[in-house]
Amino acid sequence: MADSEQSVRHPLFPPSSISFPSHLWEAPPLLAVPANLTPRLLDHALNALHACGGARVVRQVSGACSAALRQTAALNMTELVVRTLPSPSAAQGPGPDAYKGWLFKWTNYLKGYQRRWFVLSNGLLSYYRTQAEMAHTCRGTITLATVHIEMGDTCHFVLTSGGRSYHLKAYSEGECQRWVSALQQAKANATQMMPHSDDSGDEGPLAQPDRALIQGALKTLASKLEDLNTCNELIGKHGAALQRSLSELEDLRAASDGVDKLKTVNERATLFRITSNAMINVIIFHSFNAHHHLKVWPLQYPEKKVSPFPQKYKQHNWAEGTPEGESSEENEDIEFFDAMEDSPAFITVPADDHSQHSRGSLSSNWSQDDNDGSGCYLRRGRRRRIPDKPNYSLNLWSIMKNCIGKELSKIPMPVNFNEPLSMLQRLTEDLEYSELLDRAAHCDSSLEQMCLVAAFSVSSYSTTVHRTGKPFNPLLGETYELDRVEEYGYRSICEQISHHPPAAAHHVISQRGWTLWQEITIDSKFRGKYISIMPLGNIHLKFHASGNHYVWSKVTSTVHNIIVGKLWIDQSGDIIIMNHRNKDKCHLKFSPYSYFSRDVPRKVTGVVMDSEGCAHYILSGTWDDKMESAKIIESSHGSGGSEGKQKTVYQTLPPKLLWKKYPLPENAENMHYFSSLALTLNEPEDGVAPTDSRLRPDQRLMEAGLWDEANTEKQILEERQRLERRKREAQANLALEEGKEAESYQPLWFDKRTDTESGESSYVYKGGYWEAKDRQDWSQCPAIF
Repeated sequence: MADSEQSVRHPLFPPSSISFPSHLWEAPPLLAVPANLTPRLLDHALNALHACGGARVVRQVSGACSAALRQTAALNMTELVVRTLPSPSAAQGPGPDAYKGWLFKWTNYLKGYQRRWFVLSNGLLSYYRTQAEMAHTCRGTITLATVHIEMGDTCHFVLTSGGRSYHLKAYSEGECQRWVSALQQAKANATQMMPHSDDSGDEGPLAQPDRALIQGALKTLASKLEDLNTCNELIGKHGAALQRSLSELEDLRAASDGVDKLKTVNERATLFRITSNAMINVIIFHSFNAHHHLKVWPLQYPEKKVSPFPQKYKQHNWAEGTPEGESSEENEDIEFFDAMEDSPAFITVPADDHSQHSRGSLSSNWSQDDNDGSGCYLRRGRRRRIPDKPNYSLNLWSIMKNCIGKELSKIPMPVNFNEPLSMLQRLTEDLEYSELLDRAAHCDSSLEQMCLVAAFSVSSYSTTVHRTGKPFNPLLGETYELDRVEEYGYRSICEQISHHPPAAAHHVISQRGWTLWQEITIDSKFRGKYISIMPLGNIHLKFHASGNHYVWSKVTSTVHNIIVGKLWIDQSGDIIIMNHRNKDKCHLKFSPYSYFSRDVPRKVTGVVMDSEGCAHYILSGTWDDKMESAKIIESSHGSGGSEGKQKTVYQTLPPKLLWKKYPLPENAENMHYFSSLALTLNEPEDGVAPTDSRLRPDQRLMEAGLWDEANTEKQILEERQRLERRKREAQANLALEEGKEAESYQPLWFDKRTDTESGESSYVYKGGYWEAKDRQDWSQCPAIF
């Protein structure tokens, strides 16, 4: 290759891909094909890629190439064979009136003006942080047809559109004038392109160029849809062939047959990968093409409510990935970091290859690199959606006015602040990632088991990131059962054991080797702008085979912007997980969010130690996404700590994924941001106790969208509960007057006992619920609804 030619590589290609001259990069992207692929399979791959479109295939020339391939090589190139297919980039290129360059954009008072890459094309002014972002992330787009352009001070001009102003600066006065001239010309062109209607309101026929534009776009999208169908069929066919080859490989008897079978499996796996990559290229082109028309069509036809995006993609902004309705431009300067920064207490350093081979790696029976959400709760025909949340406005001041002069316990809080689940159901929702405990039950090492238990304790907070609604306070004696023995091997039962203060007891028994129980009392503090929710009590987990008994508590949840602004939730504090059998310990730290911190938002770090305090694993991740563990192979004391303290430097193996959050269901933003499990928690079931939360009428009405009726029913239930409490208090006072001992409320399914290992006194399951369900004998249950 000549020295003047620059070798480039597509970002989606593996490092083993071959390089090629940069002048070939101008049109379609390239897809590298292994040089050792047989001619027969290469012909199949070329046909598949030709059906998919949007890529060129590059392969080293060898003597094994077929005659057809040698004819394709007539490109005056001695080292590459290129087959050119339709290019998606042609549709993405800027128009002839495009103008682009660097400008400074005002962001906020903390950061001032920040340099951004601006692109003016097709009546739209888009900006990016860097030129490289043009391929995937647009930070904002300004429609010039309705913009007001105003010159400011030296090198400064202002664009006003839709009530929002953009303050921009150029490097020089000349550059500023060129930008303003280009913007004014683009605005004039965009104004002429906008459709006009006469006073009668009748629309005239579409102009010929506009009709051609729409027809061309529809034709392109239709052809790409056919390409995707073709790719889908090819992937299915090659996947089935690969599965057959793997099955034959398992049945091998003679060693001589293994070489041929391995070669066949390798070829089919390569072909499957090539076809899959081609399909990815087509999907990328289709997405960018749809995004292009999503911005252009509303500009040309504002009266047409047409979107090329399917409904399931409307909940996200394509350019920024932010929820619909939030401005991506307002958050463009928030810094996010891909890697975890140094922990305040320790520093981790990856080990080299030699250390990995000399010390070994994590066992495969407890760590899991692929968490693809295969355990999502969408099995056995359970429901996948609930009625959409109605958009009712709420006047907070009218509620406060109606509360003047009333006792705090008598203030009727409307269901507008709630979500259609009770606190008992929210406790049960902690079991969404119960497969972590199933994996932990099969661990031979208690330290490896501790890592999975820690990941499970973090996973229970993943559903709270968007869940700002308050769960219903359970009535005294209210219960909730969740029987998932057939799907996931466990049964769960909760009961409200106290109303003031609110407390609940929870018990889970699994056929897969573990039992979990907890007693949680909720304490909350209103601190002006936010509310702190502090769950009091411990969670117990015991594995049947090893006898390991783990105990931990929950961290503090904080709901911000109670009075003004958008509600958001943060988790902060420490979790100490203790194994009472052998005194192993895990210390998890939930870092509180800070605007000025450079840490990853919602960060969680931790260390797993043995009974002697020696660290064995480092845990890191975020409570709303994933957790990883890295095995420590060496530790040393470093310098540079704050206040003269030394930080411990840990040398670790590469991290292993312990837990990854499942994606939310489609349309989750209109269903209270419920997870797949949460959608099924309030699903009606036959045979449950009459005190079950599923039968609570106000909660059921709220889920159906009948909020006014739910508020009325909620007041009736709360008043009935106050009457029952007064009766119990009167009976207690009468007993005291007679010199008798007052009887306190006793839960139906739980007893207070002292744990022999931890010494803690708490309510534990005494049995009888599932037997009563089998008999359908609920005569002991009170009528609370």
